[in-house]
Order: sequence, then structure tokens, then C-alpha cells
Amino acid sequence: MTTDSIPVQTADARPAVAKKARKGTPSGGRRRQLFRHPGAGRQHHAGPVAYILLGIAALFSLFPLYWTMVAASSDNTRVTQTPPPFLPGPHLLENLGKAWQDAALGKAMLNSLIVAGVIALSTVLFATLAGFAFAKLRFKGRNILLMLVIGTMMVPPQLGVVPLFMMMTELGWGQKLPAVIFPTLVSAVGVFFMRQYLSEALPDELVEAGRVDGAHSLRIFWSIVLPIARPPMAVLFMITFVHAWNDFFWPFIVLDMTNPTVPVALTQLSAGYVRDQSLIMAGALLGTLPLLALFIVFGRQIVGGIMQGAVKG
Repeated sequence: MTTDSIPVQTADARPAVAKKARKGTPSGGRRRQLFRHPGAGRQHHAGPVAYILLGIAALFSLFPLYWTMVAASSDNTRVTQTPPPFLPGPHLLENLGKAWQDAALGKAMLNSLIVAGVIALSTVLFATLAGFAFAKLRFKGRNILLMLVIGTMMVPPQLGVVPLFMMMTELGWGQKLPAVIFPTLVSAVGVFFMRQYLSEALPDELVEAGRVDGAHSLRIFWSIVLPIARPPMAVLFMITFVHAWNDFFWPFIVLDMTNPTVPVALTQLSAGYVRDQSLIMAGALLGTLPLLALFIVFGRQIVGGIMQGAVKG
């Protein structure tokens, strides 16, 4: 057998053969198009029905605030008449000034700002630390401790009022703001909320990469966890601040009228024999204005954080 009988594929023939073999195979861009969802990359616009439903929902949500303003701008006779008024009256500034003076809302708002701000900041910090530990750190008894934290959510807070009041009295914090702040520096709901978010949004590879680079847990928390956890931290801060601002039960027990928060101070407006509904509504409107201002200032960041967290999840 001679070498002439063996077919030899030349360098020029090989590209032709390869091109022929790939002839029936779709290209990379064509392959991606075959598996792409028909609606991928397309912007979806809401129809008129969606806008109508959203408008109706917004009206129902804003109606209580509008009615509070209407009642606060009227007198007691006009508020209690049948049918009630649906247009603002001329006494808004007068009622606001009287409610501010009668309930000492200046000091009450300062106290509420201190209490709600400290509680919200501490809850966000401690809940993020605990959520990171439960989500990504491995230590003995982790699951048992997590179940204990979740179990505290099932205990009514009214059951601990008496021992907690005795403890605050023994510490000398009776009728003082620390008695309101320290029992609520962290919440089980916040710990569970942050743990669930970090379990999904924080990859284990980032934590391991930090360990390889020689970073300890606090360094990893500061450099890796905090940037990722900003969206839920903003949401948790807003929810905790609003809850602490509106809390009435525990501050009413541990504080007196000389050093009240806003909900406690508003009880002075209904202490008379005949309740002035317009004055009570004026005080409620004053107590709501700081929360509205907070949401107007930070609302876009909070909503953006929620959407960012949803995309990352």
C-alpha cells in the first residue's frame, strides 16, 4: 500500500468541513433567541383600569388623614353634627395652637423623637448583627437560639409588664425615658427579618473570600454585610421608628404627664368631662406630621431599597 491511496485532508478543506458540520446548528445569538422568553426586555405599561384601581386605593388610604384635617379645622359642634362635614373649616390654626399648648406637645415631640430614634437605630444595628450571625456564621446551638428568638414573638408583651416595671423601678428609671428605650433596643421581628434577607442576598462565597483575605467577623460585617443589607435596614428603620413613635401602652405605664411621649400627651386632650373632638383631632394631626415629613424625606430611598432588595432576592 502506497501513501497515495490514503486520503489526506488539506488545511484548506478543514474549514469547509467544519463549516458544513455547523450548518445545521444555530449560532450563539440565534440559540439565545430560541430560549428567550417572548416578553423579555419588553416594558409593560399599566392600563387605565390599573390606574383607576390605584387611584381608588389611594383615596381610601388618604381619607382618614383628610378627615382628621377636616375635623381639626372645625369646631366641636360642627364635627358632631349629622351628616358630618366633608370640607375644611376656618379653625385649623386656632385648634392646632390650643392643642399644642394644652397637651405640651413641644416636649412630648422631643421625647418621642429621642425614644423613636434611639430604638430604631439600635434595632437596625443589633438586628443586622444577629441576622448575619444566624444566617452565615456556624456555631453550636445556632438553630436552638434562633427558635428561642422566634418563640419570644409568641409571648404577649402584657405578660412581662409587672416584672419589667419592677426592674425599671429598681434601676431608678421610673418616669424617665431610659425606661422606655432599653426594653425595646432590639426586637425578635427585626432579627428574623434580617436573617431571612441575608440568607438569600448574601452569598457564602463573599464571606469565605473575606475569611481568605484575613478579615475577622466584624470586618466582614462592616465591609461586606452592611452594603448588601442597606435596603432591609432602611425598611426596618422606618417600621421600627413608626412603631416606637405610636407606642402608647408601655410609655403610658412607665411615664407621667410631666415627661410624656406624644401618644401619652394626647390623652390630656380627652381628659375633660365633655370631649372636644376637634381639639383631639388637631392633636392627632400634630402627632402625625413628623411621620409624614419623615416619609416625604426618606420615602424614595426606602421604596428604592425595597425594589433593590426584591431584585437581588
